[in-house]
Amino acid sequence: MTGYSYDPPDGPLDILFQDDQVLVVGKPAGLLSVPGKGEDKADCLIGRLRAVYPDVLLVHRLDTDTSGVMVFGMNKAAQGALGQQFEKRQTKKIYLARVLGRLEPTEGRVDLPMIVDWPNRPRQHVNHETGRPAVTDWRVVKYLPRETRVRLMPLTGRSHQLRVHMAALGHPILGDPLYAEGAAREFPRLMLHAESLRFRHPETGKSLTFSAACPF
Repeated sequence: MTGYSYDPPDGPLDILFQDDQVLVVGKPAGLLSVPGKGEDKADCLIGRLRAVYPDVLLVHRLDTDTSGVMVFGMNKAAQGALGQQFEKRQTKKIYLARVLGRLEPTEGRVDLPMIVDWPNRPRQHVNHETGRPAVTDWRVVKYLPRETRVRLMPLTGRSHQLRVHMAALGHPILGDPLYAEGAAREFPRLMLHAESLRFRHPETGKSLTFSAACPF
């Protein structure tokens, strides 16, 4: 992305839950989940967490520009158990987004296979020949004059899945520097937020749901 400079936000850690197995946090928009390439991209959520919780381990990621709920393991066994839940699609993820235009009908499903767009990395794109399965359900929350507020429920976990799927429908997520164009791109941040995450506690097996308030 031309002219991109990484300027992560300051602020205290947003700890939603912590025990000896899991750590659940709210990630701010603009902060990498893990270190990027180069010293200028060393500041990241897991790095900040490790300063306080040295044993914390990565389970999944959110895009830099996406805010919301993330879960980390506090030991190898917990990390493995949580990772399996993501891999087997046993977690439930709900996102809030603001998309361009009037998304109709009020609910539906996008089933479009995706793969990395190699010449234009990190972009992904829909590809019916070589793409991997990618499925997203949507449910409209509210119609506004030139946009739609919508809940997105990914059933698969492809990179940039929600962003590519909404753009493929002709309703890119507002503020998206990769998949939106023109005025739809001119927002202070990507209007995508991981609102809630449900998973089973790796030790007790109990179903837990955590939410983070949407900042837009």
